[in-house]
Amino acid sequence: MRTWLILAAGIAASALPAYGHHSFAASYLEDQSVSISGELVEFDYRNPHAWIHVSSVDNSGKAQKVGAEWASASRLKLQGITTETLKIGDRLILTGSPSRDPQEYRMHLKRIERPADGWQWVGRNQPR
Repeated sequence: MRTWLILAAGIAASALPAYGHHSFAASYLEDQSVSISGELVEFDYRNPHAWIHVSSVDNSGKAQKVGAEWASASRLKLQGITTETLKIGDRLILTGSPSRDPQEYRMHLKRIERPADGWQWVGRNQPR
């Protein structure tokens, strides 16, 4: 009887979708937040994570390409975000957790704002 219960539990567990994921804390300072503004130069709508790349001016006045790691394309689609939501040239304000390596110019995205029309996206567990 016990063997059948274990077998049944194994079959049931294998039918569930796998939600394995790495920790963003390994790459980003999740207890910190930075905001940048810039012009969208690239939007990679893909799995496992979509990426937004903006051209932003750093503290020294030099233009930098900054990458922002977003959610998966499949999750974004469920939230109504498609490849058409953002356009190259859009002025955006990105807020997120900075990279552990400041030379990488990237962040874990928590919030996007497009001031031109008021559109915004706010991640889970983030204040609106």
